[in-house]
Amino acid sequence: MPPEPAQTPTPALFLDRDGVLNVDHGYVSSWDDFQWIPGAREVVAAFNRAGWRVIVVTNQSGVGRGYYTEADMHALHARMCEDLAAAGARVDAIYHAPQHPQAKVEAYRHPDPPDRKPNPGMLLRAMTDFPIDAARSLMIGDKPSDLEAARRAGVQGVLFGGGDLYAFLESRGLLPSA
Repeated sequence: MPPEPAQTPTPALFLDRDGVLNVDHGYVSSWDDFQWIPGAREVVAAFNRAGWRVIVVTNQSGVGRGYYTEADMHALHARMCEDLAAAGARVDAIYHAPQHPQAKVEAYRHPDPPDRKPNPGMLLRAMTDFPIDAARSLMIGDKPSDLEAARRAGVQGVLFGGGDLYAFLESRGLLPSA
């Protein structure tokens, strides 16, 4: 049997979660506390239509700090994905980094977690898991550590300061053409 042809790398939209996809109320861990950022679902759908991969990269130190469990986080992410699907959108993958230098949960304590932003581990893992063209990709974050992770991964980073995410990207000419 001949080998499968290699997939052509495509650009990816990397999104931080809290503060970019949802309002950051501090350690959001349940659907009851989740509130979409205006325009976030529309952004995901626009990048889907344009053929980009959409990947969430989120630190989630609340798991390591013992505020909620990974199961709680996965349940929230499942609800996010269901809600996105209802809006005609999807994410290709969600990467999380529960590790933290001061984690109360021993299994998550690490002095410099390679996946925790500003380290680029989550982005680099996604680039290993999917054929991604880093040079054409985009990371949207709400903290300088998000942009540093993007820089270290060879991805353009954009700092989002709040408001309507779709309008923000549109005003900067960063929405892809379908």
